[in-house]
Amino acid sequence: MNTFVIAYDVGTTAMKTCLFELSDKIQLIADAVEGYELHMMENGGVEQEPDDWWRAMCNTTKKVLAESGVSTHRIAGLSFCGQMQGLVLVDKKGAPVRRGMSYMDNRAKQELKEGLGTGIKIAGLNGYKLINSILIGGAVAASVKDPVWKYKWVERHEPDNFQKVYKWLDVKEYLILKTTGKFIMTEDSAFATLLYDTRRGRKEFSKKVCAMLGVEMQHLPTVVKCTDLVGRVTSEAAAELALPVGIPVFGGGGDASLIGVGAGAVKEGSTHIYLGTSGWVSTVVGRQALDIKNMIASIVGAQPEYFNYFAELETAGKCLEWVRDHLALDEINIYLRNKDSKSPETVKMNLYDYMMQAIKDVPPGSNGVIFTPWLHGNRCPFEDPNARGIFFNISIETGKTELIHAVLEGVCYHLRWQLEASERKVKASKTIRLVGGGALAPLTCQILADVLGREIETVDNPQNTGAVGAAIVTAVGLKLIKGITDADNLITAKERYLPNQKNTIIYDQYFPVFKSLYYNNKNAFSLLNG
Repeated sequence: MNTFVIAYDVGTTAMKTCLFELSDKIQLIADAVEGYELHMMENGGVEQEPDDWWRAMCNTTKKVLAESGVSTHRIAGLSFCGQMQGLVLVDKKGAPVRRGMSYMDNRAKQELKEGLGTGIKIAGLNGYKLINSILIGGAVAASVKDPVWKYKWVERHEPDNFQKVYKWLDVKEYLILKTTGKFIMTEDSAFATLLYDTRRGRKEFSKKVCAMLGVEMQHLPTVVKCTDLVGRVTSEAAAELALPVGIPVFGGGGDASLIGVGAGAVKEGSTHIYLGTSGWVSTVVGRQALDIKNMIASIVGAQPEYFNYFAELETAGKCLEWVRDHLALDEINIYLRNKDSKSPETVKMNLYDYMMQAIKDVPPGSNGVIFTPWLHGNRCPFEDPNARGIFFNISIETGKTELIHAVLEGVCYHLRWQLEASERKVKASKTIRLVGGGALAPLTCQILADVLGREIETVDNPQNTGAVGAAIVTAVGLKLIKGITDADNLITAKERYLPNQKNTIIYDQYFPVFKSLYYNNKNAFSLLNG
């Protein structure tokens, strides 16, 4: 008898819940999406209501069960793929003491400065803390968006809330708590705090790093493996989810860990690019490597024996959402009046297709227009929360289609910049798996192949790879498959895109101009946004 599992993909702006049937393949039976608000604040804060995640989880669970007709008693396990480096502080009863702070939150500039910007410096950071952080954890909390500085911000600015804190959780860990009553953190989430000791035989929060950065050890939860059975659905959670009591719940992982698993990029040397709300370039490696200058590190993933050499772009698909809402508004209103859509996700996907169709004839290079995709600052290959988007080289002949096309190219230029920075220390694979919503559009895939000058592969349902990764974790936990590397056989390429050399030559000419736009405007960004 085949096995049914539910995987929750907890994204930046929406929860996607997927019901999978596991056999000799992974088959999506039903899915449902529900969005939630992202609170953007003038001081750089970005917050979300944790109970919004839980409400979305409950509502979408009921929807997939109703749509599929699968008996709830056939659900063998639950797991999660979640946005990472959030900060969810809860009291002893598991209630949030304040809104969750997103990975995008960059208000803790003073805390970072005081924490790492004093004393004898190496690469602009406190030398003692830098060296010890690298020796112990293989990385350092050098970004204002790293969660430890959010934690210190709450300690300084909200002492009453800080006094209530029992445990520090990430986003999916809060949902695990709501589902099982257990205060835990998976290894990849623990690493993402940059307080975790990754040395062989240790694998625990480091007392030394916590002491250096001023973190109270009692606030940190128990660490578990991504494939571990962490608890079972409680009676209270079962009533809200409309599921039976006692269903096994597995640790799951962060999006940076599981999207690569869902892409089938699980063997050493495999590279994938994710193009969703955020974006990244990631290569599976057997050892830790760190590039402080370019803000790239080997992060702990779902596979204990490997790391992911990871370079992040915070606003990738988010740039296309901005285009949709602000540049293509007229066309979208016309479109909506003439189309029937079944769900918000269908609307979104169809609108994306509509935009792609509108710009398909724009030539490579967008008739000279270049866009920078730093709508909320940037982390890699340069850390600058003040960086912003630019349309460069607009002329009187420039139209809306060129602008939209330039946004797509700008995201691809930045991914190329990250890939080149990554390859200074780690060799990427010749063929790269592209996943995320951006992989749904052939035009995007081809532009990326042309900009990178490399073959691009896509997979079935590339927008669901995080959930697929969570399903694979569940399959390992249920002992249906031996290990995560089995994903290499379960997930194969669907489409391939070869670079057009004529287009690549054009992009090679434009790429240095793209990079220069940051360095030439760095001071202006600081003046306007610092």
